[in-house]
Amino acid sequence: MAWLYLLFAGLFEVGFAVALKQSEGLSKLGPSIAFVIMGAISFVLLTKAMASIPLGTAYATWTGIGAIGTVLVGIVFFGDPASGLRLFFLAMLLCSLVGLKLVS
Repeated sequence: MAWLYLLFAGLFEVGFAVALKQSEGLSKLGPSIAFVIMGAISFVLLTKAMASIPLGTAYATWTGIGAIGTVLVGIVFFGDPASGLRLFFLAMLLCSLVGLKLVS
C-alpha cells in the first residue's frame, strides 16, 4: 500500500507543478488554489509512504515520478522540446526508480 501512496504522491506532485505554471506566479486564483491543494495532498501521501519505505528511496522516487511526469506533461501540453537525449535521460531516470523499488 505504501508504494501506491508514493505513486499517487508523485502524480499529485506533477499536478501541483502544472498548477504552479498555470497560476502565472500565483497571480491567478484558481490555479493557485489547485497548487496548494495538490501540494498538500502530495505531501500527505508522501508522509504515509515514508512510514514503510526508507526515507531516501521514498523521496527519490517521489521526486523522480514528479520529474518524469512533469517533463512529459510539458512535452505533450506545453510544447517543451522532446529531443532524443532528453528522452534518453528520462528513461535512465525511470530505470533508476525501478532499481530503487527492486532493492527496497
